[in-house]
Amino acid sequence: MNPQDALILLDYHYWARDRVHDAIDALSLEQYTRALGSSFTSVHETVVHTYSAEWNWYLRWTGASPASMLDPKTFPDRWSVRRAWIDQEAKVRGFVGGLDQQGLDRRLDYKLMNGEAAQSVFWHMLQHVVNHATYHRGQITTMIRQLGAPAP
Repeated sequence: MNPQDALILLDYHYWARDRVHDAIDALSLEQYTRALGSSFTSVHETVVHTYSAEWNWYLRWTGASPASMLDPKTFPDRWSVRRAWIDQEAKVRGFVGGLDQQGLDRRLDYKLMNGEAAQSVFWHMLQHVVNHATYHRGQITTMIRQLGAPAP
């Protein structure tokens, strides 16, 4: 992956995120938080998980290693997680936009949430963040359809 490809990947990632968030906006609070029996209980918990994973990886990229995911209760509604994710997007774009080829290819040391040491190539981590979000956007789309709302 080269620096231009990394930025194109981020453009796709955030474009797709915004499409899903636009569809979520049509849900009532009851629909947004309804237990639907997916990997995560509700649309809300799935959105928070996806954001939290990106937040965790970004912290790893910048030298911290969080020991847990964010608690969905931290985000009482769809707007709070959306605002946090928009703020996170600016950080991620700034970080990735400042990398050259060497930065994309470098190996980063970090700790997994269980404390175990790990190491990954940066662009592999970036690709993982986007792929992970794609997986959960598919789940959210299915949940939105189950709720009878227009899907992205």
